[in-house]
Amino acid sequence: MKTQVGPKGKPEVWNDPKAVDKFLGKLDHPLKAVVEAIRGTILSATPHITEGIKWNAPSFYCNGWFATTNVRGKDSVMVVFHMGAKVKDNSTAGMSIKDPSGLLEWVAKERAISRFSSLEDFNAKQAPLKAVVSQWVGQMS
Repeated sequence: MKTQVGPKGKPEVWNDPKAVDKFLGKLDHPLKAVVEAIRGTILSATPHITEGIKWNAPSFYCNGWFATTNVRGKDSVMVVFHMGAKVKDNSTAGMSIKDPSGLLEWVAKERAISRFSSLEDFNAKQAPLKAVVSQWVGQMS
């Protein structure tokens, strides 16, 4: 488990796979297998990605928190791509992500979501997800 000082001056855990294991062990969701598949794909995109529980969900870190799963709905699982906790609409550049598959739904210049409604849907989108993660992480530094 690794920590750093967060924006409010308190220690923040940014590498805690055991916490994610515990979360998933207790997760009662019809698309739990999709959440687990998303986790594996994101972690495999680059060896520099770590994980932890942030915002009450499995989240991913590489030079900052950049993706969080959303399991609130029962009909799909979302991955929220971001550059931290707050939407930065004052950004002039935003993110520059090549997304020929249309995986991302942009909700701000630096925030996008992708949805997965089944394991079959995830499998069809797995390669584009991994490509998006690699690009997003590359722009986090």
